[in-house]
Amino acid sequence: MQFDYDFDALKQQIASGAIDTVLVCIVDMQGRLAGKRFQAEAFLDIAEGETHCCNYLLATDLEMATPEGYASASWARGYGDFTLRPDLSTLRPVPWLDGTAMVLCDVLDHLTHAPVPHSPREMLKQQVNRAKAMGLSPVMATELEFFLFHGTHDQIADANFRDMRPISHYNEDYSIFQTTKEEPVMRPIRNHLRAMGIPVEGSKGEAEAGQEELNIRYADALACADHHTLAKHGVKEIAHLNGYAATFLPKLSQDSVGSAAHIHQSLFRDGENAFADPDRPMGKSRMMDHYMAGLLKYASDITCFLAPYINSYKRFAKGTFAPTQIVWAIDNRTAAFRLVGEGTAGIRVECRIPGSDMNPYLGLPAVLAAGLAGIEEELSLPDPFDGDAYGKDAAAKEGGHIPRTLRDARDAMNGSTMLRDAMGDDVIDHYTRAAEWEIEEFDRAVTDYEIKRGFEKA
Repeated sequence: MQFDYDFDALKQQIASGAIDTVLVCIVDMQGRLAGKRFQAEAFLDIAEGETHCCNYLLATDLEMATPEGYASASWARGYGDFTLRPDLSTLRPVPWLDGTAMVLCDVLDHLTHAPVPHSPREMLKQQVNRAKAMGLSPVMATELEFFLFHGTHDQIADANFRDMRPISHYNEDYSIFQTTKEEPVMRPIRNHLRAMGIPVEGSKGEAEAGQEELNIRYADALACADHHTLAKHGVKEIAHLNGYAATFLPKLSQDSVGSAAHIHQSLFRDGENAFADPDRPMGKSRMMDHYMAGLLKYASDITCFLAPYINSYKRFAKGTFAPTQIVWAIDNRTAAFRLVGEGTAGIRVECRIPGSDMNPYLGLPAVLAAGLAGIEEELSLPDPFDGDAYGKDAAAKEGGHIPRTLRDARDAMNGSTMLRDAMGDDVIDHYTRAAEWEIEEFDRAVTDYEIKRGFEKA
């Protein structure tokens, strides 16, 4: 899609009074937008320079707690500043907020002005640069699945998350009638995001009551992550403005399917899909074989970046369209990796491991690191799995089970030589600590399950 918006356009809108507020944002460890609201004329003073934020923004959890154990930021080090440099190529309007535009920032060390290695957007840039050094350009797309509920997040929280009512009453997968009833929310989501420069292609009902899917056109890897994050943010805000709450929690109940964020991926060279080779079986190139073999070999290593929370692992269950076994298959939605577009110029691999809670700036570089390692190591791709990948035949495959818990995924990430070589020890140590904190916090919690199960019977 054609999207014309740049710094000159913003300045014209500020001069005319059409824009009076600019959101200056970074992407945090959880994939959320954090930052400041600038009065528009004041933003012009720093747009080609810099501003600052506290460096704890990349050392917190979902609750904005400040855990100990991070080398980069701590009470002992006084929680200093990061420098934020606006990336003016990311300027765009925010159509659902009056008079508002936004920009994403690169996060720099306050003293050296070097990029902060554990900044999520920088992590993706590093893997993209690694691919470019090989003469390759990663092209990716993500799918966003989420649930819509009656009432805003504040209202649902005030009711202690009890008796939540989804926007629909039955499985609405591909249902036109049910999704027509949801158009007061979904239509502005599609249209506002499109007007923001996000190439939304469409939406559909998903396989549960109140579950939606948003599809965004493929793009280069960094733009894909930008689109994913801004769309997720926009879905929440637009739903709120219409009296609904959107949740990207991967597993809402043990009786329902979860929400995913599948990653479609290919590598281009000289403007052509380097995964396509019409003279080879299935129309896939040797490079694609190596790349996919890397995904299989290192799937456990990268799962923590694809499934970052305790709840993430509740989604991996038989018969839910979420994978359990590390196998690849041709157009088979029970496998962890699905070959899509067999025999066409659009051939690609879909990673079905990530849940809707994935931070794309962590998930995309993780799959890239694994796939590029497969190319560098010239790994051999096993034959595709055929059949039900939830069954015993898949379980017997060499790849094994996707990590069953965050603990397992944390250990695999922490011990991964591949990831440490690709991303650096400091980055892997940082995100290992993030996973450890999630585990520590959950271990302290007393759940409703424990009380209901044991209050009388224990």
